[in-house]
Amino acid sequence: MIRLVYSLFVLLALLPLDAAAHDIPNDISVQMYFRPQGQRLHVLIRVPMTAMRDEVFPERQGGFLDFDKLDPMLKGASKQWLADFLDVYENDRKLPQPNILAAITSLESDKSFASYDDAAAHVNGSRLTNETTVVWNQTMLDVMFEYRIESEQSKFSLHPGFERLALRVVTALRFVLPDGSVRAFEYGGDPGLIRLDPSWLQAAARFVRSGFEHILDGTDHLLFLFCLVIPFRRLRLLIPIVTAFTVAHSITLIASAYNLAPDALWFPALVETLIAASIVYMALENVAGASNAQRRWIITFCFGLVHGFGFSFALRDTLQFAGSHLLTSLLSFNVGVELGQLLVLALTIPALELLFKSLVAERMGTIILSALIAHTSWHWMTDRWSLLVRYRLEWPAWNMQFVLQLLHWSMAIVLLAGVLWAISVAVRRWEERSGRISAERL
Repeated sequence: MIRLVYSLFVLLALLPLDAAAHDIPNDISVQMYFRPQGQRLHVLIRVPMTAMRDEVFPERQGGFLDFDKLDPMLKGASKQWLADFLDVYENDRKLPQPNILAAITSLESDKSFASYDDAAAHVNGSRLTNETTVVWNQTMLDVMFEYRIESEQSKFSLHPGFERLALRVVTALRFVLPDGSVRAFEYGGDPGLIRLDPSWLQAAARFVRSGFEHILDGTDHLLFLFCLVIPFRRLRLLIPIVTAFTVAHSITLIASAYNLAPDALWFPALVETLIAASIVYMALENVAGASNAQRRWIITFCFGLVHGFGFSFALRDTLQFAGSHLLTSLLSFNVGVELGQLLVLALTIPALELLFKSLVAERMGTIILSALIAHTSWHWMTDRWSLLVRYRLEWPAWNMQFVLQLLHWSMAIVLLAGVLWAISVAVRRWEERSGRISAERL
């Protein structure tokens, strides 16, 4: 009996693995076209066959695909792997499952998805035959879905659930509007609900949420804010400081979104290094005993300009979802950031007051907390500096384009100086008024 069990075990071990046991691919790219026409919505999708890892593909001798047997399976595979995980909405109403008009196999070298018209003609054209010798993991699945819609002028949105196709999925989506213009999107993984032509309110809601989540996830921005709060925990002193930070990062965020920032490869590394340096400076100033609120908000304004570029890097991939409401989305993102900052202040100020009253003296607590922050941000700064020095910095060529950029930045510096002066005057008047009110109450 033992010999029989052992023989069966050896036999199973020597058997070839089933073709269904395909590994999950590491990286795949999905291409999509989304085009409403009259009362029909056509969706074209190209996805590598390697993403359909549980499918058993019919093969001929030599391991080559048997297209005569494969073609009847393609519509079923398209429904199982794509249609069932693609939610499409018209005016926020979910559309029923689409009709599968065509599903064919293509070679990896096929370039027909460069445009919607070429892709549509290709999917509805001739199919590969058994004269083509190719293995399953060197082919693409091309599909055309058709949805019934009320009007091509409707507002469309979709939630693609294709992130399960691989460990990392990058999707290039092209929305072809009724007038023929194309709106391009590119995203990784699950982007959530994508509104292809959002209203200003929908864009604002998305970016308020994005700004709120970003400030809570951004450890370096939170530490910078924490450094601002530690020595100045009274609301009267914090208002001008936080306002200066808000105004400053709003200026550079908007400037970057309108392509007024340098586009060199070294610039993001420089900004990240300066952000870490700003935290180190603020922490060391706390250790040294920061007490001048007016000086603090001026320094905060200067560092806020740097942090604004940092926000723009995080926002770069999501601005494509703003539709035609770029400025609205930028301002909404700032609103979300400020809401996140208010939440942090609301939690941090009482916690610090409790800490300094019950556990440690204020001066000693300020030194300990700031020293810990300085230690952490110093390591960030050195790591980011080591990355920055790898880039080769080249001086720009003196041409008309450089002169125009120089003029733009000169105007921006003058504008920033004016904003800084206006804020300084407003803060001074506000402090004088607050002082008079306090004196009258006494």
